[in-house]
Amino acid sequence: MQEGKLLTFIKGLTLLLDEKVSEEIIFTKGKRLLEALIKEDDWLPDELSKPHPEYYQQYLLYADPLERFSVVSFVWGPGQKTPIHNHTVWGMVGQLRGAEKETAFHLQKDGSYQAGEESIFLPGQVAMVSPNTHDIHVVANNLSNQPSISIHVYGGNIGRIERAVFHPETGAEKLFVSGYVNAFTPNLWHS
Repeated sequence: MQEGKLLTFIKGLTLLLDEKVSEEIIFTKGKRLLEALIKEDDWLPDELSKPHPEYYQQYLLYADPLERFSVVSFVWGPGQKTPIHNHTVWGMVGQLRGAEKETAFHLQKDGSYQAGEESIFLPGQVAMVSPNTHDIHVVANNLSNQPSISIHVYGGNIGRIERAVFHPETGAEKLFVSGYVNAFTPNLWHS
C-alpha cells in the first residue's frame, strides 16, 4: 500500500465528521475526499483485493473507534451480486477498479419490491446511499470476465450494523450483520 493515501482520506473524513456536519455536507466534502482516494488505483493491498470464486468479499480497511464511519473494499468476482438489501446509515461508494451496476428497488403497495433505475459506475465515480433518499438496492459486478472493486464508506461500522435483505415478491425481510472477511486491517503508517 502506498503510504499516505488511505491515511489522508481517513484524517480528512475524521476532521469533517468532528465538525458534526449534515449528511448533505458529508455528501459534498466527503465525496471529494473519496474521489481523491480512488483517483489512482495504486494503494489497495493485494490481500484486501482478492475475489472469492463464489461470493463477493467485504474487507475492512478502517473502522473509526467511535464507530462514526467505516471504510471497506468490496471485491466482486465475475457475475457476483448482492441480494436486495438496505444500509440504515449514509454511505458513499467509490469505484476503484472494473465496473459495477446498481439497481434501485422500490417498495410497492402489495409489499413486493420492484426494480427501478439502473446506474453503471466506472473507476473514479462515486455514488451515495442514505435512508433519507434511497437505501434499498442490488449491486453487481458489471463485468463478466474480471473482478471489480469499490471502496465503501459508511456512517457507522457497517460490519456490525444489523441490516436487512428483502424477498423481491413478498417483501419479507431477513435481518443480517455482514461482518468482514479479513483477519487484519492495513497498517496506515506503513513506510
